[in-house]
Amino acid sequence: MKPITVIRSRTVVMPSTNIDTDQIIPARFLTTTVKEGLGKSLFADWRYDADGRPKPDFILNRPESAGCRILVAGRNIGCGSSREHAPWALVDHGFQAIVSTEIADIFRNNSLKNGLLPVVVDEATHAWLLANPGAEIEIDLAEAQLRIDGRDPAPFPIEAFSRYCLLNGVDELGYLLSQDAAISAHESVAPDARRSG
Repeated sequence: MKPITVIRSRTVVMPSTNIDTDQIIPARFLTTTVKEGLGKSLFADWRYDADGRPKPDFILNRPESAGCRILVAGRNIGCGSSREHAPWALVDHGFQAIVSTEIADIFRNNSLKNGLLPVVVDEATHAWLLANPGAEIEIDLAEAQLRIDGRDPAPFPIEAFSRYCLLNGVDELGYLLSQDAAISAHESVAPDARRSG
């Protein structure tokens, strides 16, 4: 995973509520265990017609969406079945963060473990973002704030371990491997000494 510190980008806005994981990445694309290439199947049923041609009116197919790294979605994005392929597809497409007022728990956890920052903001900030698609905003992970020029910063919740992993570009396994020396030192101490300490 690439470390995330500050993300500054224009936004892509998808105001639909209850965008579920089958809409993010339809089930027929779940046969792969490889993350690379899933971005082309992101929102496939909304993005392409029956012959596989891009629908010109869908937001990800519009020129103004190119290069955007922040997706602003309606309430309750990521609901439905648990599938890591959903954040995989979003990251492979180029997104680094998703912003909403509500992000489904399992999807949020899968996102955190796969280098996608889920940002839950207050209703007023969310309403402004929905009304201003393509706005350039800044998400500061270290400060846990979303910033819009001319407005007060919007804090967002993130637990410390997930923030550490995203800031350092490591997943849970990577974190454990980075602690190898400390684990080995602890393991080398006799069990009686560990109990007395």
